[in-house]
Amino acid sequence: MTLPVFPSLRITADALIPRGAFAEAQAAFLKPDPALVSQLTALLREKNAGVVAHFYMDPELQGVLFACDWPHIHVSDSLAMADRAIAMAEQGVRAIAVLGVDFMSENVRAMLDASGFTDVPVYRVATEPIGCSLAESAEAPAYGAYLMEAAQTPRSLHVVYINTSLVTKAKAHAIVPTITCTSSNVVRTVLQAAAQVPDVHIWFGPDTYMGDNLAHMFQNLADMPDEQIRHLHPAHDQASVRSLLPRFHYFEQGTCIVHHLFGREVVELVRKSYPDVFITAHLEVPGEMFELGLQAQRHGNGVVGSTSNILAFVLGKVDEAIARGERADLRFILGTEAGMITPIVREVQAKLKDYASEGGAELSAEIIFPVASEAIAQDEQSGLGIVPGVAGGEGCSTAGGCATCPYMKMNSLGALMGLLERVDVEPLSNLVPFEPRKYLQQIRGRTAADLGGEPILHMRAFQRSGELPETLIRDVLTRGAARASSEH
Repeated sequence: MTLPVFPSLRITADALIPRGAFAEAQAAFLKPDPALVSQLTALLREKNAGVVAHFYMDPELQGVLFACDWPHIHVSDSLAMADRAIAMAEQGVRAIAVLGVDFMSENVRAMLDASGFTDVPVYRVATEPIGCSLAESAEAPAYGAYLMEAAQTPRSLHVVYINTSLVTKAKAHAIVPTITCTSSNVVRTVLQAAAQVPDVHIWFGPDTYMGDNLAHMFQNLADMPDEQIRHLHPAHDQASVRSLLPRFHYFEQGTCIVHHLFGREVVELVRKSYPDVFITAHLEVPGEMFELGLQAQRHGNGVVGSTSNILAFVLGKVDEAIARGERADLRFILGTEAGMITPIVREVQAKLKDYASEGGAELSAEIIFPVASEAIAQDEQSGLGIVPGVAGGEGCSTAGGCATCPYMKMNSLGALMGLLERVDVEPLSNLVPFEPRKYLQQIRGRTAADLGGEPILHMRAFQRSGELPETLIRDVLTRGAARASSEH
């Protein structure tokens, strides 16, 4: 039998059907050991601990988390992690474990502090740094030079991707007024800033692919009829969007290693071998994959956006097929990190089971991973013999894109259980290495943790009201006016 170009996982109401070694490894992890589920549930209940995790956790860990009946577990994109941690603290949990990279635990710590929960400890599951190639690119001298250019430009606003450290946010905010964004709200953030601040200059960073994709999105938007533009944002039309184009800047030296290889070679294989599938693409993918997703999105056959947007799109297409009542096999290219398969399987299969129980027509959804089936490594310790990620440890295969993020995968099930076993047993001093970095250095008379939390609070205010906060707008105008007067 001829193997498919890319591995895939077909989801039905009562089965998972993998094709290719990579998909087989994913499917095996999606059926968790009941003993592990019971053990983790008991630990969380005993310690009264909450867990917030990112979608990119490995399938083994996500499978166990989803199977636990403990209410204080939440898996999502980075935007919702801090909000859910606050909700857990309000409900009385005594500690929170963050499963993600370090900037995520730092954001959770900062938002808990800002909400008055300074006494609720936040823990990572590793003592060593859990890095991020994208976050690190914002700590390089080149990013500092980029921000200094922004600071010399009147009416400048720095829109920084939330996937950065607190100290990056703090140093940036000290140089130029800064608001954080996520892939799900960045377009609205930019358009709202342009609506509230005449002639504003937007400086986006550090993700180069996302910045380039955003620039192309705004160029396409400028060619749409005014009515369509106003539907997206009531304050804009062709003229306003076109005037924004030369004032939208993005950093050109920042990449995420997970999305980096979703490039031309992968796209050519998708176009050649999968002409009739739905396309999903994260905003962080390179331009070739972005354009493919954008073309599909224009015809209702794809989505470009955040992890949450991708999940919502897949579920929406399943709902449409159910509403039609026709037999169908939906097929989706998963243009982001493979960890997304767990929430997709969980929610799609639940819909298919409900539909089947009502006597619905046969329906399935196939998730296609644009990675090579060879993007696996031998691992005798796993019990499976193979795990996602090549032996070199970087999680990528040049034959077909990236399989998994090696930094996210530092968050293992064993590491989580090991941490929980130490909570309330060992002295608090022994757990300090598991805490997020403190960032106690002073920047403009404030700690880096305090100042770095302010751009996040600006974003949260924007999420609530739909408008950028007045304090941020005044900062943009005041600093801009000060620069203009100094130049004359």
